[in-house]
Amino acid sequence: MLYSSSRYNSSSTGSTANPLKVDFLQYLCNRFYDIETFVDVSYKLKKWNIKRKNRVCIEASQHFGDEVAAAVFALNMKGRISIINWKNNLDFQEYEDIRLEAVDVSGSIINYNGLDNLVKLKALKYLDLSRCPHIDDWCLSRLHAFAETLEELSLVGCPQITERGLACLHHLQNLKRLDVSDLPSVSKKGLIRILLEEMLPLCDIVGMDYGDNMDLQFEDAMNRGEMEEHLEAANNLKTR
Repeated sequence: MLYSSSRYNSSSTGSTANPLKVDFLQYLCNRFYDIETFVDVSYKLKKWNIKRKNRVCIEASQHFGDEVAAAVFALNMKGRISIINWKNNLDFQEYEDIRLEAVDVSGSIINYNGLDNLVKLKALKYLDLSRCPHIDDWCLSRLHAFAETLEELSLVGCPQITERGLACLHHLQNLKRLDVSDLPSVSKKGLIRILLEEMLPLCDIVGMDYGDNMDLQFEDAMNRGEMEEHLEAANNLKTR
């Protein structure tokens, strides 16, 4: 309960307190637990919305195929897509012929489960996952599905990605450009760049410089044992 001092009493000497202020303070006091409940409900609603948005588009997949289902998912995430063999006024049978070559879901709430909508794409060349707060190492372990097609990948600003997740990318041997700018959970970025270049010799690594957080004794760390440790971690992520 909220107690007011005598200076707020109308019978006390001096200036009379603003009744609106007293009522507002009393309201806040009475609603304290209501605010806690509101915050808890808001958090649960947020989790529910993330789960809902990342559901597999089963109906679209059954009626129109995996490529259309992936397109529906990406657009529901307010993303962008590029389609091969798109024609106006497609017949039902012709939906089977379209292929997604680019998917941009940057800044979205896509997570591990949401990738179920994308991993069946057969001709994906460009994938933008930048600034996605729920993309983590486990998510990167699923990108091996694009080993034969993916040429460009952006992971800019994903806060949960670490060097263990980046080690999973060694499957993407056709990758030509990898943007790993602004990854706060990755330490020794200069060393990681060298490891990425060794794993992906044909790929242009963007966003990490050789001098970033480079230990002066980096030669001791650049041994095969550490490289094998990262690759083993990547394989462990795949078996989830």
